[in-house]
Amino acid sequence: MFTPTITVYYGSLINPTTLTSYETVTGCLIAVNAHGNIDWIIHDVKDSSIQETLLQKGLFDADVTIVPLQEGQFIMPGFVDTHTHAPQVPNTGTGYQSELLDWLENFTFPMEANFQDVDFAKKVYPSIIKKFIASGTTTCCYYGTLHLESNKVLTDIVHSLGQRALIGKCNMDRNCPSYYIEPSSSRSISDTQAFISYVRSLAPGPSNNPGNPLIYPVVTPRFAISCTNELLSSLKTLVHLDTRLHIQTHISENMKEVEYTKELYPDCEHYAGVYDSYGLLRNNTILAHAIWLQEKEIDLVKEREVGISHCPTSNFNLRSGIAPIGKYLDRGVKIGLGTDVSGGFSASMLVAMRNASIASTVVALQNNPTNAPIKEGKFANRQLPLATLLYLATKGGAEVCVLDQQIGSLEPGKSFDALIVDMSNISSTSKWPGDVDPALRKISTTTSSSRSSSRAILEGLLEKFVFCGDDRNVFAVFVQGKLIGGTSYA
Repeated sequence: MFTPTITVYYGSLINPTTLTSYETVTGCLIAVNAHGNIDWIIHDVKDSSIQETLLQKGLFDADVTIVPLQEGQFIMPGFVDTHTHAPQVPNTGTGYQSELLDWLENFTFPMEANFQDVDFAKKVYPSIIKKFIASGTTTCCYYGTLHLESNKVLTDIVHSLGQRALIGKCNMDRNCPSYYIEPSSSRSISDTQAFISYVRSLAPGPSNNPGNPLIYPVVTPRFAISCTNELLSSLKTLVHLDTRLHIQTHISENMKEVEYTKELYPDCEHYAGVYDSYGLLRNNTILAHAIWLQEKEIDLVKEREVGISHCPTSNFNLRSGIAPIGKYLDRGVKIGLGTDVSGGFSASMLVAMRNASIASTVVALQNNPTNAPIKEGKFANRQLPLATLLYLATKGGAEVCVLDQQIGSLEPGKSFDALIVDMSNISSTSKWPGDVDPALRKISTTTSSSRSSSRAILEGLLEKFVFCGDDRNVFAVFVQGKLIGGTSYA
C-alpha cells in the first residue's frame, strides 16, 4: 500500500519566539515529512486555498495526508521538562513536612533502593513514563537510580513509548545509606560507562538519524555531597574525553545542603566552584534549583553557558526557598522548568508554569511591594509574563538541554515535537464549567475574524490552558512526527 510522504496539519498555531513574545497564527499549514521533521510552514491560509497552496508546493492528493484541527484546538511545541526523578514518582505526595536532607533519608532513598529489583522497575516504569507523556512532555530529563540494570529498563521503556529524553544513572558513593550506595568510585564509573554505551546502542527512532536520537545519556553526579573527590575526578576525565555528553546535577537547593557542601570542599570558594573545579560546568550542563547562588556563582554559570532548571513546585513543597529566576534571566542565564517529581507533586509542566508564576510574584511582592514600573525587557522583581512562562517550558528548556536547534519551537528543519491542545470541551477545562466563551472555540475554523481579534482569542485559549488546563486538554502528543500520547491516542 502506498503511504503518503507528507502529513500537513491545518489550524491555529501558538509558537514561542522570545522571552517576551510568541506568535499566534490562524489558518496555518505545517508540513511534516516521513522522518518527522518540519519541511515548511505557511501562515494565514484560508480553507478555500489549501489545495492551491499544496499544489504550489508540488504536493498532490496521493502525496499528502491533511489533518485539520477542530474547533477550539491549536498546535504548540511540546513541553521540555529539564529536571525530574522517574524512580521517585511512586512517592508523589508524601514527605512534604520534611526539608531536603531529611526527606532524602526518610522517603526518597528507601523508595529508590527498590529499583535494585529489575522486575520492580519493569512493573512501575511504564505507567510513570505514560504519565509524563499524557501531560504533554515530549522531552524529559530523567534521573534514574544508581542501579545499572534498572536504568537500562527505564531507557528501554522511554524508547519504546517514543518519548525524547535525557536519562542518567546516578553517581553516589558517599553520605548515602548503607543499603543505597555504590561500593566504590571505580564501580560507579564503570557502570556509568556501560550505561552510556547502552543508550548509544539504541536505534535513533523515527528520525532514522543517529545525530537526532530519541534518547541521550547524561552524566549524573547526584550532588556534590554524595560524591567523593575520587569519583568527581573520574567523572572529570570521562566528560573531558566526550564533549557530547550532557551533565546534570543539583546545586544550592537547600541552605543546609549548601553549608554541608562547603564543609566537604573547604578549598572551593563556593558550591558552583566545586563542580567547576572538576570540569563539570559547561554549555550542556543542567543545574537543578540554584536557589541560593552567590553573585560570583551567577557570573560563573553565565560564563560557562550552563543551564538552570527552575523547579518551583518542589522548592515550595520542601521549603527550600524561591529562586530569583527574573534576576538570572536579566543576567542572560539559560533557564528551563522542571517538575522535580517527587519533590514536586505533579508530572505536569502546566503545574510547573503556574508555580513559576507564583514564585515570581512572591519575589516581586518582597522586593517591589509598590509595583514600581520595571524596565521593558527586564524580569527581576516582577511576575513572569505568560510569554515568558511559555518560553521557559518549551524553547528555554530546549536551550538548557542544548537541543534548541532541533526542538522547543515549531520551525522548518526542526523536529515535529508538538501538542494539539483541545480547549473545546469546557467540561474538561478544570474547575469552571461554562466559563469558556463559545467564540473562543471557533478560532481554528473561523476565517472571517480579523487578524487582531483572532490573536486575542488564541491568547485567551493559551492562558486558559496554562492556568486551568490539564492532561484532559492534551489531545495529541507528537515526538519526531509520531503520535505517542494524548486523549486521541488513548
